[in-house]
Amino acid sequence: MEPRTVLVTGGSNGIGRAAVERFARAGDRVWFTYRFGRERAQHLIGVLAAEGHDAVESFEFNQGDEASHERLLAALPGPVDVLVNNAAVGSKTVERHAGDSESARDAAMFTINCLGPLWLVRELLPGMLERGYGKIVNISSVSGGIGQFPNFRLADGMSKAAVAFLSRQLAAELARAPVDVFAVCPGAVETDMFEASTLSRLSDDERAQLVGRLPKGRLIQPDEIAEVVWWLCSDAGRVMHGAVVDASMGLGVHPGLLTGQD
Repeated sequence: MEPRTVLVTGGSNGIGRAAVERFARAGDRVWFTYRFGRERAQHLIGVLAAEGHDAVESFEFNQGDEASHERLLAALPGPVDVLVNNAAVGSKTVERHAGDSESARDAAMFTINCLGPLWLVRELLPGMLERGYGKIVNISSVSGGIGQFPNFRLADGMSKAAVAFLSRQLAAELARAPVDVFAVCPGAVETDMFEASTLSRLSDDERAQLVGRLPKGRLIQPDEIAEVVWWLCSDAGRVMHGAVVDASMGLGVHPGLLTGQD
């Protein structure tokens, strides 16, 4: 493929970081955003530059804040060919954005996880259509797009379900357009977000038991999800237009493996 311009939100850590690395190492020009991870972002740029991939830039971005969206669009050096809507908050990481109020946390989840991706699509899709090329990958979750997990935070799953809906709706509206849309629903991925929401409250024995119950007896690695995202954005991935991809290694069809309700 010819080099493209790729925007990855939440690209300083976890799945986002892995996606930045995958696209950059494939020869694409990559822009990514961060909220609190300035040092991580700078380190990632340095790592990729040392490998010879110097077409990588980062931008501070407060997803869901209108003024920040405007600043990001003004700062981007050019049009976006591929949008990876990855930035999100989970049941614990939302606390950094909303404090102790339950209602404020719920609101923050919808603002960041739902409105942010919606606004970016609204802002960038017209340019893709005008240029005759575009890829949009929305990162949902296995609990939002695939299965139900009892006792998980309702606003978390609801906000991610909205992302899956957005993907299906866009795909239907763009069925004859030169823009492809997908949703990817990761399962238990070894990220800081999953650590904060689930693993950190467990003892070593409990953690080992949980991981042992998971499909294949292990956590998914961020680069495995990044590979799925990259492939969907390849020419071969066009046949998957409109797909909501269960990237949970089987957890989506057997949620009890995580909840312990076999």
